Amino acid sequence: MGKVPVNNPDVSSVEQQKEDELWLKYRENRDLKIREAFIKQYAPLVKYVAGKVAVGMPHNVEFDDLVQFGVFGLLDAIDKFDPDKNVKFKTYAVTRIRGAIFDELRSIDWVPRSVRQKTREVEDAVGTLEARLGRPATDQEVAKALGLSADEYIKTLQKISGTSMLSINEVWYSGDDNDKASIGDSIESPASLNPEVIAERDEIRRVIVEAINELPDKEKKILVLYYFEDLTLKEIGQVLEVTESRVSQLHTKAIMRLRFKLRNGPKGIV
Repeated sequence: MGKVPVNNPDVSSVEQQKEDELWLKYRENRDLKIREAFIKQYAPLVKYVAGKVAVGMPHNVEFDDLVQFGVFGLLDAIDKFDPDKNVKFKTYAVTRIRGAIFDELRSIDWVPRSVRQKTREVEDAVGTLEARLGRPATDQEVAKALGLSADEYIKTLQKISGTSMLSINEVWYSGDDNDKASIGDSIESPASLNPEVIAERDEIRRVIVEAINELPDKEKKILVLYYFEDLTLKEIGQVLEVTESRVSQLHTKAIMRLRFKLRNGPKGIV
């Protein structure tokens, strides 16, 4: 089995055509040799994504564990990739790998209870304030609501920032296990779903999109640059001309706003 070229701008059109043909062939017959070739070729992508996730994680989270979790995502991506979609495999795989890593982190409950409780307190304070004000709350307003000084609030954000990383495949539920959707579902083929489930997922996705669109512009840009453009927090800081720590704070606040909106939105999503 020949080497499978990675999807990137430097790959020639001939090589890309060969890979496209391999994907079509794999979808038709699930040839294990083709699957093995894809696994070997895209294995470095797992380490790349694990490295990005590891930034800001507590010391008790091992990089090797993140890589192992990510391998499951790569296997899932290879098995579920639909070459007929207008999405490159590398783009699709990154979402699946990151999603698998966060799924495993959630399953082992790696976030200390005290940090989880503090995160929830801040989320509720932000959400309640914004619902009353009808606009994004300032740091000073949130700090006052929490009974903290401005410096104490910033330190709190720094403490919980490592727990606020949002997987693009984080799932929101509206009922039983069949009634769920994630941001990443928008690039997954719904061919195997019945019309009722498709309609339900479309409704959840609509709520997710609305929640993102209601974020302050800078926070929205950070989510797009981090989760869709795959930039690091440092690179985003350079784009937005702010410090990396400020990007981390804004990212944390964006995730808290999203979680509160989704947790308290229609049908009790989350």
